[in-house]
Amino acid sequence: MHRVGKLDNWDEIRTAFQVARKGTVSGAADALGVHHATVIRHIDALEGRLGVKLFQRHARGYTATEAGQDLLQVAQATDDQFTQLAGRIKGQGEGVSGDLVITSLDMLSAMLTPAMVAFQAEHPEVRIRYRTGDRVFRLEYGEAHVAIRAGSMPEEPDNVVQPFMSQRLSLVASEAYVARRGLPKDVDDLPNHNFVVFDNEKSRAPFGIWLRERVPEERFTYRATDNRNMLDAILAGAGLGFVSSQLLDHHPDLIEVIPSEDSWTAPLWLVTHVDLHRTTKVQAFLKFIKAHFKTVASS
Repeated sequence: MHRVGKLDNWDEIRTAFQVARKGTVSGAADALGVHHATVIRHIDALEGRLGVKLFQRHARGYTATEAGQDLLQVAQATDDQFTQLAGRIKGQGEGVSGDLVITSLDMLSAMLTPAMVAFQAEHPEVRIRYRTGDRVFRLEYGEAHVAIRAGSMPEEPDNVVQPFMSQRLSLVASEAYVARRGLPKDVDDLPNHNFVVFDNEKSRAPFGIWLRERVPEERFTYRATDNRNMLDAILAGAGLGFVSSQLLDHHPDLIEVIPSEDSWTAPLWLVTHVDLHRTTKVQAFLKFIKAHFKTVASS
């Protein structure tokens, strides 16, 4: 039986990674700043050590084989982690300047954006990078400095978790919708109305579960992938929908359909990785955002 050699030369693996990315020896050589002969030597040595072909050679360049794809997935993850580690190390030595990466659900954007802009006004050397979406950005890989998470308390190891505030939601309709369809008389009348909802039937958001238990799916007549789309549809009169209660002050044409229920409310958490939690930049932001929303809550 052929014995697979040991992967003990990161330079060779990194070379293979660049060949796969660029598709040619010359492209990989340029990216790595080495001679093209070095690239060929690394590929030949790696294939010899492993006893398998990592690339198919053809007139246009190099294409990874199945074995090559397996190796390159690991190389990609390792390269990403080295890059992110370098970012974390660099971040530990910075003051309140450079990139500050913050992640949250996009539903929180309207609430958080004014606070982030105000923080940036106090610290003009900071460049805000705000990441939203369904994917959980990994703090341990340096994908964000601070995460604002909703729901149950995050339990990832090596993260510092602090209670922040609660996100209260309201079920609303626009004046245009009410003029056309009227308001529900009560909760029992909700199935007679149209709704704007997330295009995610498996969402575990408390308000989404509450709605699915009371309204048949055929009444979910407008689906959208993010909160900005949903708000636009609600304002245009597509149906009833949930919005952050803070938005009611900014959109006087939105009408609360029924009183907000406590079960719709989700606790919010400030989450940081232990490696970056004590850095000057992260501490400055955490202190600022907690004070900002304490002032908002008391006003």
